[in-house]
Amino acid sequence: MSDRAEKVKRLQEYYQRSDERFKRWQDAGFRHNATPPHEPIPDDLIDLRCEAKTRAGTPCKRKDIYRNGRCKYHGGASSGAKTAEGKARQLEGYRHWQEEQRKRTDETAQETAQNESRKLRKVALLHEPLTNPNQEP
Repeated sequence: MSDRAEKVKRLQEYYQRSDERFKRWQDAGFRHNATPPHEPIPDDLIDLRCEAKTRAGTPCKRKDIYRNGRCKYHGGASSGAKTAEGKARQLEGYRHWQEEQRKRTDETAQETAQNESRKLRKVALLHEPLTNPNQEP
């Protein structure tokens, strides 16, 4: 196993221990006096880099890596919902988003029409001939 793979494995073990401590604290009801002691991250894992191969062929230099040892750009995209319920939830969310977009578009169109109407009235008032009320027709 390479040095980097060994470090990533140690990082995952560190996160697992941290999760276990948090779970015990959660089971204790998040009591202040039961706060688990903090285990600092090992020094050699602090500056662990992503090192994924970029399009330029060089290793990625980002240090903000996830539990899988990769950064947000190289960690892999979501493969989407797998279950029927998940797909239905996504579809409903998309439809809700579309409806909101339609409402915003309609509101914007109405505001634009109102503004144009106001402008036309102002222009019409400016171009009306000035009449003297004391003058006879």
